[in-house]
Amino acid sequence: MKKIAILQSNYIPWKGYFDLIAAVDEFILYDDMQYTRRDWRNRNIIKTPNGTQWLTIPVKVKGRYYQTIKETLIDDTDWGENHWQTLSANYKKASHFDSISTWLAPIYLDRKSINLSDINRKLISAICTYLEINTHISSSSDYEIIQGKTERLVDLCLKAGGDTYISGPSAKNYINEFKFNEKNIQLIWFNYTGYPEYPQLWNGFTHEVSILDLLFNTGKNARKFMKISSL
Repeated sequence: MKKIAILQSNYIPWKGYFDLIAAVDEFILYDDMQYTRRDWRNRNIIKTPNGTQWLTIPVKVKGRYYQTIKETLIDDTDWGENHWQTLSANYKKASHFDSISTWLAPIYLDRKSINLSDINRKLISAICTYLEINTHISSSSDYEIIQGKTERLVDLCLKAGGDTYISGPSAKNYINEFKFNEKNIQLIWFNYTGYPEYPQLWNGFTHEVSILDLLFNTGKNARKFMKISSL
């Protein structure tokens, strides 16, 4: 059995994204898809003393023209320094800020990445390494892409040698399950419910934040607050 998941790259995604990666044998970054504005591709949420706050990577958008995620370029060479300053200001009092900073800060302060997909993949891969997630990460551009929403996913599974596809529940709105059954691919819906709370700075608790919040606050204990612990 080879389990596959296919999902667009996100900027410093929430913990559920990494649980999905950990649940499969190959995770395919679906960056041949259209870049969508005001979405998770180039932004995410952190916690601050004044509530939650968006961190957004500025990108170049071609107006009304079709633009894939992998074609999307970053529009400000200082964005990494600015984001790191914001993260530092809001998480410097977190229990594990110093240890996380040793490997995370260099990624933010490296100005070489000019492509959104590249920086997303660097951050995702570094976080997977820290969490000891050994799933193979590939890109949809490594494979030849066919037409059709569900057909394309099925075809990517087959080309990657998968017989099981694990999908987030929101995809129920557009996935045609029959197409997977036709090719003898088992379709499993991932469950994002039931996460425990963890020690979090500031008042109140929210699950809907970047995984960096979990890492800064719990360090190597982060896995205990994820579904990874039961996989």
